Amino acid sequence: MKPLIPKMTSNFRLNHLSLLCFIPLFLPRSTAVDILKSGQSINDTQVIVSAAEKFELGFFTQPKSSSFKYLGIWYKSLPDYAVWVANRDNPILNSSATLKFNTDGNLILVNQTGEVFWSSNSTSSLKSPIAQLLDTGNFILRDSNSQSDNHVWQSFDYPFDTLLPEMKLGWDSKTGLNRKLTSRKNENDPSSGEFSYEVNTDGLAELVVRKANKTMFRGGPWFGDGFTRRRSTGGIFIYNSSYEISFSYNAPDNNPSRVVLDASGSVEHSIWSEEEKGWRKTYTFEGSGCNDYDLCGNFGLCSSVLVASCGCLDGFKQKSTQNFSDGCVRKDEKICREGEGFRKISDVKWPDSSGKSVKLKMGIENCETECLNDCLCLAYGKLEIPNIGYACVTWFNKLVDIRFVRDVGTGDDIFVRVAASELEWSERRKSIIVPVVVPIVSVIIFLALITLFIVRNVRRRAEDNGVGITEDLIHENELEMPIGLIEAATNNFSISNKIGEGGFGPVYKGRLPCGQEIAVKKLAERSRQGLEEFKNEVLFISQLQHRNLVKLLGFCIHKEETLLIYEYMPNKSLDYFLFDNGRRCLLHWQMRIDIIIGIARGLLYLHRDSRLRIIHRDLKVANILLDSEMMPKISDFGIARMFGEGQMETKTNRVIGTYGYMSPEYAMEGFFSFKSDVYSFGVMVLEIVSGKRNQGYFIHSQHEMNLVGHAWKLWNEGRSLELVDGVLGDQFQEYEALKYINIGLLCVQAHPRERPIMSSVLSMLENDNMSFIHPKRPGFNGERFLLYDIDSSLDDKSTPTSNNVTITLLDDGR
Repeated sequence: MKPLIPKMTSNFRLNHLSLLCFIPLFLPRSTAVDILKSGQSINDTQVIVSAAEKFELGFFTQPKSSSFKYLGIWYKSLPDYAVWVANRDNPILNSSATLKFNTDGNLILVNQTGEVFWSSNSTSSLKSPIAQLLDTGNFILRDSNSQSDNHVWQSFDYPFDTLLPEMKLGWDSKTGLNRKLTSRKNENDPSSGEFSYEVNTDGLAELVVRKANKTMFRGGPWFGDGFTRRRSTGGIFIYNSSYEISFSYNAPDNNPSRVVLDASGSVEHSIWSEEEKGWRKTYTFEGSGCNDYDLCGNFGLCSSVLVASCGCLDGFKQKSTQNFSDGCVRKDEKICREGEGFRKISDVKWPDSSGKSVKLKMGIENCETECLNDCLCLAYGKLEIPNIGYACVTWFNKLVDIRFVRDVGTGDDIFVRVAASELEWSERRKSIIVPVVVPIVSVIIFLALITLFIVRNVRRRAEDNGVGITEDLIHENELEMPIGLIEAATNNFSISNKIGEGGFGPVYKGRLPCGQEIAVKKLAERSRQGLEEFKNEVLFISQLQHRNLVKLLGFCIHKEETLLIYEYMPNKSLDYFLFDNGRRCLLHWQMRIDIIIGIARGLLYLHRDSRLRIIHRDLKVANILLDSEMMPKISDFGIARMFGEGQMETKTNRVIGTYGYMSPEYAMEGFFSFKSDVYSFGVMVLEIVSGKRNQGYFIHSQHEMNLVGHAWKLWNEGRSLELVDGVLGDQFQEYEALKYINIGLLCVQAHPRERPIMSSVLSMLENDNMSFIHPKRPGFNGERFLLYDIDSSLDDKSTPTSNNVTITLLDDGR
């Protein structure tokens, strides 16, 4: 069928995480004019400059230290990134290079022996050729007697990875070319990569990114005022099935502008900012979240608030509860002349509209009837074709890649075919609801006004205290990263990139295009953590900024993959050193003190100084990461909880944490507070000082004790220095060691009210003249069987205890 009217929906957002990091590629060279005439040439020490000196054409090497030589075009004022490359897949190696004309007037690129590495390959023969670099960045070939718009060849017809203003993507009947962007292999290799960005003309025209022949994500069909409604007023679509279907854009001002398809498959529109002296992204179009093609399968419907979630179209149910990408199936299959009808779904991106899955017919009077008369018709929609009129679009075979749009009024309506039973149920609901609603609507309005008044006051007080509604703290897709970027960074999750595994799942090391190293946590199917912990991590840690907290760079949900992306910590976690006999000696005394104080400062920030006031609930040495300077950073906020101002304690029926670090009131009764974290901190202090795990056994008078009980016993007997790690030798002063042991024991006292708050803890840590305080008996002072007794009591009875607390133990090293 003929190509149909295009439309584009775009999910444009700022994404500071995948900014390209460039290195200077170009060497100083002599300046030339904008025209290269017959008989002239330029070598690798010369350039051509456009008339208004906006663009420059010449030679460069990439990587800079290599001998790979390319002919390219770049912004003259910004010689750091080529916007067009002639010989991207055929560099000149270890030789000088020359651009000149051949005998039929074509441009050719040769090395010092005359071997041709690239040619303009125009079919027209020119007797008096001229090559001209225009101020648009277009390099054209024409006859000397012709105007610039009457060229026989232009670089704009052979895009690199960059779209410039006035440059077009799509099909042109004059040249027979279907122009598209092709990504680089990587940021240091301009050769052709795996991704393309193009206008799909097989069906309803739309912008699409493909990996080879596989669709990764698409903008959605475009028509009418689609660009205006979708916040991209600079976009221009030309549609005429006889001569052109193309997309281009206008620059908003005179500043340099570009649209780049990067090596990971993301499309990034940037404008040069003189104030920032860098490229400022105006939007990013990428396959993350609901933009991930066919994320929810056939008849699925994707929506996104914080993370992407899959549902089903009206009249359908999920095919599999285990794998949402399997799509949905009809609740009732009677949809062929069985009294069926249509359900309207508003504000969506239309489904995949390519190939034989879609048909278009002018006029909308009989749209619904014609779809009903064809049992294979699944849905229909209506569109307005500019300067032509209205048309009806019908879908067949499948309905995939449908999503709710972010902003109301920017999406389209689709009418989905459903069985008569679904329509009857809808009518029954109406017949029940309408008589009931009318009498009570005034009551509802009255209650709503009261509720609104209360909520506003509560929110105002909460905001004054630095606490907001957590779902409002993250804008949609602010941290969402495309799977292509993560796969490229981790070499497709290569086993050689795997650096560890915890309760969440495996962890991989990666490198973003700009060179930043990252750690990617991949949720394993067997993981005891789920979507709630994942959301919790994203909600909290993205809002926290402190030098002793690990930084979350982004997240990704792709089909069954759930990923968290962090800054990479080269020295792994604290337990990697502390509990290894060979590495523990690397933790000298001052380093241990710095780690303890760093953890305390991060914890004080969570409890008192952050706007959220957070209880971590799973503090342990495995969740303390170490950067290149051995600075500690608290990580893993999957089970953290936020407290409001004045809130001191709460209770849960689902106790989650790690045995040995949980406070007794939390493990036994489900009560947790800031003092729960203080208890965990105290355990870590004793472990750091001693180099021993709390879960270890220590014999006292034929009784087995854990580290906490052992430390308290030694303190009462005046033998506390025996607790200090033997590998430290004489590195420490006795008073200082006793101070840290004393603080650790004060933090693990059995009753929460006896434990100091973190501000007091930090004050004691930094006080060189602290007077010792006799600690009271600690909680869990050695009888590890206490927790097992609870478990055994549950096993012996048919009903649980009155506390009704579920204890979930998480692995170390998570």
